[in-house]
Amino acid sequence: MKLENSIQYNVNTLPQSPGIYKYLDRSGKVIYVGKAKNLKKRVSSYFIKNHTSYKTNLLVKNIHSIEYIVVDTENDALLLENILIKQLQPKYNVMLKDDKTYPWLCIKNERFPRVFYTRNKINDGSEYFGPFTSVYMIKTLLSLIRQLYPLRTCSLNLSIDNIKSGKYKVCLEYHIGNCLAPCEAKLEEEKYNLWISDIRKIFNGDLHLIHKYLIELMKINAKELKFEEASKIKAKIDIIENYRSKSTIVDTNISETEVYGFAKDINSVFINYLRIQNGSVTGAHSIELKKKIDESDEDMLSYAIFELRELMKSSAKYLILPFKIEYHIINTKTVYPKQGDKFKLLELAQRNAYFFMLEKHKQIEQKNPENHAKRKLETLKKDLNLSYLPEHIECFDNSNIQGTNPVAACVVFKMARASKSDYRHYNIKTVTGPDDFASMTEVVYRRYRRLIDENENLPQLIIIDGGKGQLSAAEKALKQLNICDKISIIGIAKRLEEIYFPGDNVPLYLDKNSESLKLIQQIRDEAHRFGIKFHRDKRSSGFTESELNMIKGIGGKTIEELITRYKSVSNIKKLSLEDISKTVGNSKAKLIFDYFHKKKG
Repeated sequence: MKLENSIQYNVNTLPQSPGIYKYLDRSGKVIYVGKAKNLKKRVSSYFIKNHTSYKTNLLVKNIHSIEYIVVDTENDALLLENILIKQLQPKYNVMLKDDKTYPWLCIKNERFPRVFYTRNKINDGSEYFGPFTSVYMIKTLLSLIRQLYPLRTCSLNLSIDNIKSGKYKVCLEYHIGNCLAPCEAKLEEEKYNLWISDIRKIFNGDLHLIHKYLIELMKINAKELKFEEASKIKAKIDIIENYRSKSTIVDTNISETEVYGFAKDINSVFINYLRIQNGSVTGAHSIELKKKIDESDEDMLSYAIFELRELMKSSAKYLILPFKIEYHIINTKTVYPKQGDKFKLLELAQRNAYFFMLEKHKQIEQKNPENHAKRKLETLKKDLNLSYLPEHIECFDNSNIQGTNPVAACVVFKMARASKSDYRHYNIKTVTGPDDFASMTEVVYRRYRRLIDENENLPQLIIIDGGKGQLSAAEKALKQLNICDKISIIGIAKRLEEIYFPGDNVPLYLDKNSESLKLIQQIRDEAHRFGIKFHRDKRSSGFTESELNMIKGIGGKTIEELITRYKSVSNIKKLSLEDISKTVGNSKAKLIFDYFHKKKG
């Protein structure tokens, strides 16, 4: 790539130190901010190779000058990059798609503090816990708190002077036992603040200490024969145990830990964050990061970790990640588990990230089906390394049973949707006997010979239901028509869902959950369904002339079953009564056996 002299000078003089770099366009506007362990090596990589990503090439073309800042450590580079991206919002940087205002749990800064949830954080000295993505989780926690502690819910100013002056009277909440009326000095502030201290622990996920404390307190009350008080404490213990049974999923020794799940499509990365305290999930959050250029998975995850730790005000010491990242988060230890309780947590986060991605896909599909289809096809294009977006896909399937009534089917998908008016089925004309390969060559040739003759559009992608043999047979037809370079073609083998390419003996294995594989399978299965239906219809029309139709009490379905299994009437005549019974049952077998036996006699 030929560089302008000013850029070449910038690149050559960059230090081999950690830092951040900024790319500016001709107007002096920052269009990209990046981080690097080695500034010279990282920046040079943009200009010394051809990039497969169109967006990356576009970025490089728009770079007019380079600025950089050297920092002491890699962690500083990661932090500074995060800050600058938020400040400058460069055109080609990762974009966080998160416009929601999430709820927080609040302990209000006041005498006899209220505990409630809010979406507005106010800098008034109050304590906030969260954020939470689920209002249901917040309500569950508040319900637990309300059952354990009779806190006030009113917004009265419970100053010492107001209470002493008798300004307030007890309300309904007092009479039904939900509040102990601090407004009339019926509750000591010291005791109330002890409750608030317990609630802080609950919000931080520390149910273990509260549970232990309540058990000890219950035993003390029972020993002192305060059975009514002990019974009330026992009810609180039961509430906590019920809550813990729903929230605790791992060893209670796992604490101060964050887990990050990762999923991606062609345009975005989806991250699920779990906060773990004493074996319980005490916080969860999912975000979508919109890719701007061809960023690596490692860079996207690093960026997400910084975003989420800042959002959650987290200082957790342990990170559980699905794969290694280049940059170390300061004051943390990172693990990549393969088994055990930590791996179970990682699996949970991975599932949450995947389902969050599916949810976003469904939203896009409902709002804009065309964009959803295009994104699926872009993913398929990338996964199969195709030259063109496969807006028009055709799939072929042969259907014959031991050579009887050989037929083939072709289904057509346009913009990832079935175009049933374009479906075609074929009777095999030039092949004698059960030869799947020759049948595939014939059908593919006939299909595209006709499209060429009628000046119709060819597909961008052909899918062959079968492995290397069927794929080679189809490719032979394309070579005969001299259109190999105009159409991409793949084969999919059923056993392991292997994807084969012409001339390559090593198959491609797509992730079983990938959209690309699911789209290929959907098209393949539709071709198979369409082919089987045609084959069945053709066989059924032949059965009407079968000698078996002469047997009273034997219907078309039974005849089809017999011919499918034994291939011909002559084979059926040779069977014993016992053999026929295995296929159609005793009563029908007797009718068939007697018919042929008496006829022989």
